[in-house]
Amino acid sequence: MLRVGLTGGIGAGKSTVSRLLVQLGAVLVDADVVAREVVAAGTPGLAAVVAEFGPAVVAPDGSLDRPALGRVVFGDAGRRAALNAIVHPLVAARRAELAAAAPADAVVVEDVPLLVETGAAPTYPLVVVVDAGAAERERRLVSDRGMDAPAARARIAAQADDEERRAAADVLLPNPRRDPGVPDPLPGLVGRLWRERLVPFEEGTRTGRPGATPEGRPTGGDERRVLARLERAAGPARLTATGTWPLRAVVSAEGALAGLGYVRAGRGRWASADPGCAVRAEVRVEAGAR
Repeated sequence: MLRVGLTGGIGAGKSTVSRLLVQLGAVLVDADVVAREVVAAGTPGLAAVVAEFGPAVVAPDGSLDRPALGRVVFGDAGRRAALNAIVHPLVAARRAELAAAAPADAVVVEDVPLLVETGAAPTYPLVVVVDAGAAERERRLVSDRGMDAPAARARIAAQADDEERRAAADVLLPNPRRDPGVPDPLPGLVGRLWRERLVPFEEGTRTGRPGATPEGRPTGGDERRVLARLERAAGPARLTATGTWPLRAVVSAEGALAGLGYVRAGRGRWASADPGCAVRAEVRVEAGAR
């Protein structure tokens, strides 16, 4: 199984990409759907929200009054952080349950709007970012969702900026504004991603086949993402060769290397099964580590 983190700013087009991936065979875990589930009427999650924000955020039918809660947290970083501290762990736990229930050969796409903001990007073997500029996303929120411009700008400002998301992306799917009558290139881009990267990556992790070494040299951004994953999964990673091919690191324990798409590549060594990774990372586990 391969877990893929899918994200992008509000209005970027994540839902379109997730729908296309499901049509190709992916298993979708939608964080927005899960976020509603964990604070549904009668859940411990809703009880925790009410304890923090008061009964005014509960609708007459006992469900969460989302507009009322939104008025409290949007524009107030402290209150938004308090809400996130309640909801994010519940959502993460439920997402993990749903992913674990997927078939062994599944490509599980987790649509997570705040993937970058929560610092969770390094927990995924691959991060896909749907990219559209802030001005275009504001236009879509106003024209397609009926928001007024100040509300749209506030929603956009509450998220990571475009550069932060791009820095976290292993794959960047551009989804800019198109002129009328111009074919949408997004379905073709998603289809190519599925055929050339996601399916081979999943097969490689399942069968123990390292990804083919791409030509060229590693970039700084690729190195940072690789090391962030290793450090998150297996403790501090010691980089032993920077700017060389392959990138080499030593970790203190195996940890969750397999969950990050690494496979054994010889005695005491691991390598990524990602066929499109711009870094050929070899990971050596220190003697005696587990």
